[in-house]
Parts: sequence; C-alpha cells; structure tokens
Amino acid sequence: MKKAKIFGFSLAVLGLTVALAACGGGKKDSTDSTGGNSAGGDADHSVVIVTDIGGVDDRSFNQSAWEGLQAWGKEHDLKKGADGYDYIQSNDASEYVTNIDTAVSNGFKTIFGIGYLLADSISTAADANPDTQFGIIDSVIEDKDNVVSATFKDQEASYLAGIAAAYTTKTDKVGFIGGEEGAVIDRFEAGFHQGVIDGAKALGKDITVSVEYAASFGDPAKGKALAASMYQKGADIIFHASGGTGQGVFQEAKDLNESGSKDKVWVIGVDSDQQKEGEYKTKDGKEDNFTLTSTLKGVGAAVQDISNRALEDKFPGGEHLVYGLKDGGVDLTKGYLSEDALAAVDKAKEEIIAGDITVPETPKEVKE
Repeated sequence: MKKAKIFGFSLAVLGLTVALAACGGGKKDSTDSTGGNSAGGDADHSVVIVTDIGGVDDRSFNQSAWEGLQAWGKEHDLKKGADGYDYIQSNDASEYVTNIDTAVSNGFKTIFGIGYLLADSISTAADANPDTQFGIIDSVIEDKDNVVSATFKDQEASYLAGIAAAYTTKTDKVGFIGGEEGAVIDRFEAGFHQGVIDGAKALGKDITVSVEYAASFGDPAKGKALAASMYQKGADIIFHASGGTGQGVFQEAKDLNESGSKDKVWVIGVDSDQQKEGEYKTKDGKEDNFTLTSTLKGVGAAVQDISNRALEDKFPGGEHLVYGLKDGGVDLTKGYLSEDALAAVDKAKEEIIAGDITVPETPKEVKE
C-alpha cells in the first residue's frame, strides 16, 4: 500500500465542530437500513458515511465526519440523499454489514466506514463491489485499489493534552477513559500518559495517571460511573477518548461542579472542540466551563478532502493517508489553559513537529 500525507489542513478546517450539530439531524432524518431517504439532485458524485455506534450526534468522532460531509455537500450545492450525500447510522455492531450493503444498493459512489470497527465489513464489501469506492477512517486496509485508508497521529495531540493536564492539575491525579481497547485508542492513551509524565518531570512533580476502559463507544452510563470513581479517588482532570460514552464523563463533571461539593474538576474533550459540553452554572448561579481543552482530529476534513478527490476522478485508492501535527491533521484547542500551560503545549508542539520528540503509539512504549 502506498503511503501519502495531505498538507494544508488548518484549524479553520479542523474546527468543524458542534456548531453544526443541529444540521446533523436525529435518527429520523438518517438513511436507515431500508434506504428511507430519497432527497437528491443531479450530482456528479455521491458520498455516504456509515457511522460507528454513537451516531452523527455523538459530539465527537462520528459527528465530525458528518459535518465534513455536509461541508462537502454545501461546497458543491448537493442535496442530502442518495444522489448527493448522506449518512447511515449504526446503532449496533451487528448493523455494519447491512448498512454498508444498503449504501451500495442505494448507488452511492463513495462509501466511508467511520471507525476502525468497520474495517472488516468495508474490506469485505470492497471485494464484492470492485467498482465502488470505499474509505476507512482510523484503520488501514491494504492492497485494495478501491479502498483509501485514513489514519491520524492521535498520540501527538494526546501528548499535548497530557502536557496541559500536568500543568493544570492541583491534586496531581489525572485520569484517562477509553472506549474500546485497540490500536487507535492505544495511541490516545499512550500519548496522553507520556505527555503527563514529561510535563510532571519538567515541573518536578509526581503525577498519577489512572486508566479505565468502558468497553463501548456508546455507553454514557458507563462513562459516568467510571468518571465518578476517578473523581472520587482524587483525579481533577479526565481525558476521554470514548465517543458517545464520553457524554457520561461530561455529565458527571457537570453534576459535581454544579453541586459545589468539591473543588472544580475538568474534562479534556476529544476529536472536536467539546467546549460547549463543559458549560455549567456554579452553585451561586454564575456561568462557567469545565472543558479544559480538546484534542482536534480532522475526521471531517479528511472525509471532505477524499470526497473532493473522488469527485475530480482522483480517488486515492490503495493509499494510506496519514494526518499529524506537522500538516495540521491533529491539534489541541486553547480552551481554558493557563499561560504556563499554553507555553508548555506550544513548546512541545514545536518539538514534535521538528522531530525532537517522538510520541509513543502504544502504552507499552511509554517511558517513565
């Protein structure tokens, strides 16, 4: 498989965030397994995303992809539907194959699987439909000319989040909550953990990192329970990489902060700017926010870029596109970081881009 990098991403492109949430629609607006959406126009190309569990309103990974596709549709004056652009929502892993088959039956020319859990289903569909273009986000499918793979150096943005946490924590205890274990979330965990360690060393501190997995990207109740336990044990910052499960993490932080029962706790968002999720009112009624910062991941920008290439008959089939800090494919928001934290983050970012820091991709590679 050929490897390539896409340059020219910017925060303006990466910033496709929750502002478009209302455009995402609910389940009633999505194309379901019966192919229920028929709106469309005269399009030269049509593109659909098949979501992972959590849907296009997960305020994270899937939503970012959908916002990127909406931007692509708007750019080319296309309508939502089988002749333009659309999404098919997966509510359970058992629906992946059916949803991809529905996308093929509806005649979409480019079909994206949003998330590594769809890789096997996309690979099988690509073999069965050699004239259809497929894309897999967050995984790599090799040796198929009708499949493009897009991955991100999540560890780099997560390292910056770790630096930010180290410079912000008051309890010297922070947490990481992942969705399902695997190579992708390994990158988030490893990068964050290494960033905390390196930040702690620079500050002469000893900071503990607790790690838990929810075994799901769509279980807010589990996310809330895990966050409650971490906060109860003294963590004052939690970085989640758990998709829709993270909604529970935010809810627990909101409950604690609104109750005023303890010192302020923070959440670090993932994949898109989740600052809006951190809005709350203090016990005395003042507006405040507990989203410390968010890692940014250009899922939507990648979908938009690949869709444009496909529209121009330049579909990068057989290629593995990699997006990192250097080309703006991942980043970290300013959020509510202190000046010292921002300075440390900026310094680390420069060192990663220059190659002076190599961020580990797996927890086993983390160096104490």
